[in-house]
Amino acid sequence: QVQLVESGGGSVQAGGSLRLPCAAWGYTYSINCMGWFRQAPGKEREGVAAFYSGGGGDTYYADSVKGRFTISQDNAKNTLYLQMNSLKPEDTAMYYCAASPRFGYPLLRSEYNYWGQGTQVTVSS
Repeated sequence: QVQLVESGGGSVQAGGSLRLPCAAWGYTYSINCMGWFRQAPGKEREGVAAFYSGGGGDTYYADSVKGRFTISQDNAKNTLYLQMNSLKPEDTAMYYCAASPRFGYPLLRSEYNYWGQGTQVTVSS
């Protein structure tokens, strides 16, 4: 089993920045890919960014966040990060960290077995 805990959410004005850490515990050696997803009220959960550790650190981003968000991983701390810059009101959502022992479609929700509880990000205009 793998446990994931997100933090770092909050309220910011448009144009601001936030960094979301996700700490992982348990059988972390089994993780091949980790990702960030988000879900706004009334919308489906969507993939935002993914980090493929089995691929030497390849990263993947949704078109809506390319150039603004950066995903990274600190292996020594078993922590995944999402640096979010130039935030927009449409980035407002609950953000979830996820982990998978596989690698297939890194921004696809069904690829992931383990999920955190989420952290809320609210961007005001």
